[in-house]
Order: sequence, then structure tokens, then C-alpha cells
Amino acid sequence: MTAHRPEPTTLEGSFVRLEPLVEAHLPGLFEAIAHESVFEFGFGGGPAALPGSLEEFERWAAARNSPDNNPFAVILVGGPRDGTIVGTTTLGDFDVAREATHIGWTGYDPRVWGTAVNPEAKLLLLQHAFDAGFGRVKIQTDVLNLRSRAAIAKLGATFEGVVRREQPRADGTWRDTAMYSVIVDEWPDVRAGLEERLATFEGRPVLFRSPR
Repeated sequence: MTAHRPEPTTLEGSFVRLEPLVEAHLPGLFEAIAHESVFEFGFGGGPAALPGSLEEFERWAAARNSPDNNPFAVILVGGPRDGTIVGTTTLGDFDVAREATHIGWTGYDPRVWGTAVNPEAKLLLLQHAFDAGFGRVKIQTDVLNLRSRAAIAKLGATFEGVVRREQPRADGTWRDTAMYSVIVDEWPDVRAGLEERLATFEGRPVLFRSPR
């Protein structure tokens, strides 16, 4: 099947809903992710990029969200926090000729780390990518971000190595990038693993945890 960039659309899950990111989402997203603990290991350019106000955050988001990508707001479904924005993630870097794309630019409210949010968001995006004909989905993070690296590996993605001096951080230092991927041949097993993980939450809605 020939790959194509999917149209921005809402992706519905049992725990989260991914909505195409628009300006109206930004105040809620600012509250969710503009924290030192989110930026400290490279997200968004690293600690030096952390916006200190909503206005700064809006400028940061505008510079970060390329029109060539499909960014999403991650929103809780069900429970006492139903409708709360808890993060953002993006499907982008579309290379239709090589049937390759990239899930990245992902940040979550620390109060939902370790919950069903990330595995279900990844399940929805991976399915979205493979349904659009892509054969390879890249997922990457700053080599220093051990928490993110562990989360990516837990998804079932394959570690491909470290790309050295891959992109600059906001403080002028250079980041080495840990590279992972899921290819279409692996997708049935990866999907089964994610579904099994989500089943352990037994349909209970996501509740906020104490930030770590």
C-alpha cells in the first residue's frame, strides 16, 4: 500500500482522546507540561527552553509545530478528570516515498506518567500511521532522558542506536539522540503487547498521581 500523509483527525481511545492541536488547547497544555520535570532531560529543547508564561508558551508552540506535521492534544476520557488536557504528541516527518514517519514531540503532565496515557496514545498513533500505509515509525529521545528511553523500550520499539550530535538544545549544547523504531512487520506483536498492557488497567479512568 502506498503511504500518504493522513488528514488531521480525532483519534478515540478508552483512556485518552487525541485531538488535532489548535490554539484553544494551548492554555490547558501550558498548565499540563510547562514544568521543569518535563523539560529537564531534553523535551522541547531542554531546560533553557522552558516557557515561563502562557505568552512565551504560545510562541514556543508556534515555533515547534510545523505545518508539515500533525500535532495532537492528549485529553483524558472518563473519570473525574474527563476532558482535561494532559499532554501533546505529534505524527510527523512524513516521507511517503520511503513509507517512513515519526512519532515524537511528546510531553505529558507528570501526574499521568506511568498511567495508561502513553501506551494508549502510542497505540492510537501507531495504528494511525500503519493504516496510512507507512512501514516504519521512528521514535526518538535525548540520550540523557532515561525515563523516556525506558518508556519507548517498554512499548516494544526496537533500539537502533545513538545518533551523535544530532540536534542543538536551547542552551547551545548538542544532543545525542537515542533512536528506536517499529516497522510494519513487528506491528501485530507490538499492538498485542500494548493492548495487553492497557488491559491491566481494567477500564479504570486515569487518575492524577503525585508528581515524581
